[in-house]
This record gives sequence, C-alpha cells and structure tokens, in this order.
Amino acid sequence: MANSNGGIVGVDNPPIVQPAVITTFNSSGTLTTAPYTSIVNFLVIAGGGGGGSDGTTGGRHGGGGGGAGGYRTSAGTSGGGASAESTFPVSGNTGYPVVIGAGGAGGQFSSNPATAGTAGSNTVFSSITSTGGGGGAGAFAASTTGGSGGGGAQGGTTGSAGTANQGFAGGDAPNYASAGGGGGAGAVGTEGDPGGGPGGAGVASSITGSSVTRGGGGGAQYNGTGGPGGGGDSDMSVDGGPAEAGTANTGGGGGASHNNNDAGGAAGGSGVVITSEASGSGSGVWSLEAVYDAVTAETWV
Repeated sequence: MANSNGGIVGVDNPPIVQPAVITTFNSSGTLTTAPYTSIVNFLVIAGGGGGGSDGTTGGRHGGGGGGAGGYRTSAGTSGGGASAESTFPVSGNTGYPVVIGAGGAGGQFSSNPATAGTAGSNTVFSSITSTGGGGGAGAFAASTTGGSGGGGAQGGTTGSAGTANQGFAGGDAPNYASAGGGGGAGAVGTEGDPGGGPGGAGVASSITGSSVTRGGGGGAQYNGTGGPGGGGDSDMSVDGGPAEAGTANTGGGGGASHNNNDAGGAAGGSGVVITSEASGSGSGVWSLEAVYDAVTAETWV
C-alpha cells in the first residue's frame, strides 16, 4: 500500500513545516534566514540626528531639533510619504549583514557660533541602506540634511531637506525668536514662531504584529516637543536642564537647547532593523535519487 512518499512504498518522509520568524536587531549582527525562506519583509531605520545648541553670538539664541533617521520598509508606509518597498529576496540558511547606525551627538554650547547637532549614522541591512538623520542647527550654525532633515535655528536659518522616500525636512526658523523642529519620517518639522517648533511625527509599523511608531523628529529650543515615534523634547526652557535624547532603536531626533542653557543639544536615538520571514514548508516526497541512495545503502526499510 502506498504511503505519504508520493506513491513510493517505504520509509515515510514527513513534510517539514517552518514557522514564521520575526527578528529584531537593536545592535549590529547577522540575519541567518530559515531554511525555506525566499523573501523577507523589512524595516530599516537609521540613527537620528543630534539637536542643536544655543550660543551667544549677537545675543543668546537657541537651536533646532535633530532629524529622524531614514525610514525604509516593505511592510507598510515608508518615510517621506512613500509607499511600501518590494520585499527583499534571499536564500534559505544564508547570512545577511546588519549594521545599526548610532544617533548623532548633540551640539555643544559655544560663543562663536554654537555648534549644530551631528548627523546620525546610516543603518544597513544587506544592500538596503537608510540614511542617518540630519543634525539640528545651532545658533548661527546651519542644520544638515539626512534621512529626515535637521531643524533651523535662531538667526534666520532654514531647516534642511530629508532624503526622498525616507523622511521629511526640518522646520524653518524665519526670525531671531524662532527655531524649527527636526523632520520626522512621517511629517515635516514645525516652524516655531516664536519659540521652538515640535519635531515631525514618525511612522507606525506593525511588522512585529503590534503597531509601534518610530522615526520622530527632535523638538526645537524653548518649548519644542519631540515628534511621536521617539523624538526627544527640547530642554523646555529649563536653564541648565538637559534636552532629551531621541529614544534608542527608534531613530528619533535629539532635542535642542534654548538660549539660556549651556548644557547643549541632545543626541539622536540609535536605529533598528526588523525582519519578518513567512511560514513555509519543505516537500515530504522522496526524490528518486534519495530512494536509490537509501536502497543501495540498505537503509530503505
């Protein structure tokens, strides 16, 4: 009587069932795919930019918020308002490198001029790269471009651009009483006039099975709050009080310091990579070559 071997009488070869696998990288490493995986969904977020600092050139002036790290995904909306990317083709039982980008340092108080925040570092999953968030402007020190751009600062500087399909621009600072929030993966940083604008909102992802928002921009000087998704608040006008760093592994931008605070801006949050492999199975049917080898070896019983 034939059994489950495709009509061949002999030893059963049960099908192999592979469960779904979700892997989160909060630090660099290697993704080793499951045996029957051929494609993966991914979320790749870079490190957020640092918030800008205040300075004393021409009077005391505050900084702009740090931009969120670039946000790329095949499982939902990508940053900058882009659609989901295509799934990533892989081979089973194969290693793929993952490099998690660090958040950029906050700007440091200085008299001539204050320093801008440092851009975050790129996050890389195999051939997929998300760009680090831009640094927030310091007083009279320009912001920088990034996955999402850094916000402008007092002194009349503009926010910097984000990277297409990864994030939005930072908010502008149209006059000496204003500073812009850092750009977020889901929205432009807000212009603060007067005061400091909030960081742009991040983007929600359900790649792990639960909805989590990441990639918020940092808040600008005085009263700028961080964007939803890990963006850090400004120092909220507390003299000597620290601005808030972007949340780790969200790519959130760092908050900025206001014009009576020598503590400087805060660092951006580190990035993250999350992959999702669908369930699958391997055939339970013996190949004729396998049957021949087993019979020849006298192990076909």
